[in-house]
Amino acid sequence: MDELISSRSNPLVRQVRQLRTRKGRSEAGLFLAEGIHHVGEAVEAGWTIEALLYAPGLLKGDFANRLVDGQTRLGVRVAALTGELFSSLADKDNPQGLLAILRPRTWTLNHLTGEKIHFGVAIVGAQDPGNVGAILRTVDAVGADALFLLDGGVDPYHPSVVRASMGTIFWKPVLQIPFTEFHLWSHDQGFQLVGTSAHATMDYRAYQRGDAALILVLGSEQKGLSPEQAAACDIVISLPMRGRASSLNLAVAAGILLYSLGE
Repeated sequence: MDELISSRSNPLVRQVRQLRTRKGRSEAGLFLAEGIHHVGEAVEAGWTIEALLYAPGLLKGDFANRLVDGQTRLGVRVAALTGELFSSLADKDNPQGLLAILRPRTWTLNHLTGEKIHFGVAIVGAQDPGNVGAILRTVDAVGADALFLLDGGVDPYHPSVVRASMGTIFWKPVLQIPFTEFHLWSHDQGFQLVGTSAHATMDYRAYQRGDAALILVLGSEQKGLSPEQAAACDIVISLPMRGRASSLNLAVAAGILLYSLGE
């Protein structure tokens, strides 16, 4: 029989709240995935689930119930919560009644060395978790291979990243490394680095990729690429801005460029 929890002071309930914070995730070495689709993607991709929480009164559909039954049979800690208690933990309105505590995967450059990737995206100091998740979703959509988060910024396991990625975080490598280390590695591996800047003279439509293995390099939402980072790229391209706006949302710009470069 699954564990039954009704108290807000239960240790598992307190842990979920702590995992909503970056400090809590870092200290525990765990993160959250909420919703039937996201938990289903994690299970299908073979990620390690430490605990599964569900609300019988909120959970609907055969697939969702099979997820719970399957984790119970595997010996995963499975806990049933009241709908009210689950809703107090949920990160969104109208929760679906399913939440998983997972252990992250640690990706390194060694995992990607060789011929394992041909098309990737790097973001320097990204600040908005929603943007990072949306870009990761686009990485998957265009058939790119990996996402690099350079020089700090967003925690890739922030709940908003996981949610905005629509489960693609469980299928694509996400690496956090310094720009200098990334630059040396990409040069050694023969990647062409395509930087982005509003001040670049080359329109993105004029760039011809050919057969080159490449990584699109994006700056942060506020600052873009520094002159030194832009100079480290092999080529720098721009998106034309014909209206009064001086820039596009980072995820929107990434989507345009990824589809263009992936053709």
